[in-house]
Amino acid sequence: MERVLLAVAIALAVGALAMVLQRRRPQAPTQQRWAVPDQLDRADFERPGAPWLVVVFTSASCDGCVSALERAQTVASASVVVQEVEFTARRDLHQRYSIETVPMLVVADRQGVVRASLVGVPSPSEVQAALDSLNTGDSESAMGRGD
Repeated sequence: MERVLLAVAIALAVGALAMVLQRRRPQAPTQQRWAVPDQLDRADFERPGAPWLVVVFTSASCDGCVSALERAQTVASASVVVQEVEFTARRDLHQRYSIETVPMLVVADRQGVVRASLVGVPSPSEVQAALDSLNTGDSESAMGRGD
């Protein structure tokens, strides 16, 4: 009987110690969330009447921006305008839309509502997949915009 009580006491002590150590463990680092505009004024960009606008916010000093722009340009068509907004050339638009990181791709509809976005260099098929999902109504999952 004494052994059973001793085993229970040891188990309780180990459980209490585990709880204390768990509470002392630092929280895991979180990913930085960059601000993405919710609305664009289509008059700020080329062909404001086009159904879709893909804006690629870039900087001349950004190595990945060239790849991001090239991948975005693969979806350009009569209904999809792809426009680069380079920081030094269009600082006003970077400031107006609070762009803090590049490359950032923003997909807006005809009214300028941002329906999808991607921070960083997209995979070769990501931009097309996002447009395809927007055309089928699945805008929440497109390019990570469902946050």
